Amino acid sequence: MWRSVSIQTEAERAEALSEALLDAGACSVSIEDADAGTPEETPQFGEPGEAPASLWTHSKVIALLDANTPAASIVKTAARAAGLASAPAFTCEDVAEQNWVQLTQSQFAPIQINERLWIVPSWHEAPDETAINIELDPGMAFGTGSHPSTRLCLDWLCETVRPGCTVLDYGCGSGILGIAAARLGAAVALGVDIDERALEAARDNAARNGVGATLRVQHSSAPQKDTFDLVVANILTNPLCVLAPAIAAHIAPGGRVALSGVLKQQAEQVIAAWSPWVALTVGATHEGWVRLQGQRPGGVRS
Repeated sequence: MWRSVSIQTEAERAEALSEALLDAGACSVSIEDADAGTPEETPQFGEPGEAPASLWTHSKVIALLDANTPAASIVKTAARAAGLASAPAFTCEDVAEQNWVQLTQSQFAPIQINERLWIVPSWHEAPDETAINIELDPGMAFGTGSHPSTRLCLDWLCETVRPGCTVLDYGCGSGILGIAAARLGAAVALGVDIDERALEAARDNAARNGVGATLRVQHSSAPQKDTFDLVVANILTNPLCVLAPAIAAHIAPGGRVALSGVLKQQAEQVIAAWSPWVALTVGATHEGWVRLQGQRPGGVRS
């Protein structure tokens, strides 16, 4: 048995209280939006290299304690260390020991991307045997098909991949986009990433889906001087802007590109950064995220 202790506090006190709770003996501490699930809920998004956003005005600090640890004593000690005038009010909830593997698996059900494509965790049966079913387990690398930006890219691949085409997945993560491209008929797919864990996951997932011969994965911030019919990059706004010339150089004349990991309010920033190479437009939106897409001038592409 474990005990979860929940304390509501203001943003400026949440981090100090969290650190003090850990020092006082808490096994783990998290900070959440106290208004989650209400109209006042505030989503937060960050970018690599940027200072973290401020915490929620109404924050909730949740500490996990051993069942035998006196909660009141821990909270009082932490409050004093955090410089609070008095111990804050808190609520307790018992947390039973569970099969955490089974619990985690229960949170990942098959995901239908569209009529053609499903993402299916290995412990599930494919809901539609006639569809393209990609077997993919959650891991350390980004890309399970559940994030809106990943779904936007998968939809684009379903629309644009033609038998025999070549595809570059820039920042491949789990390899999901390259695997989808290969299963959709691409003759060559290349996934590049700078994270060794992502590359390992991508290779494993490619082998699991029987596309190891089609999907090549390599460690590089930029692939070799190859060009591709289709280029997809599901990363984040800042790297998409900074890397625009490097990514654009790998689009074949007449080739197409799709970019995601971009919030609606960031779309114009990316469009401006890419304007010297490709005229991007908003191709689709989903849950506040956008897919930008365009075609490089030159050549003849269907």
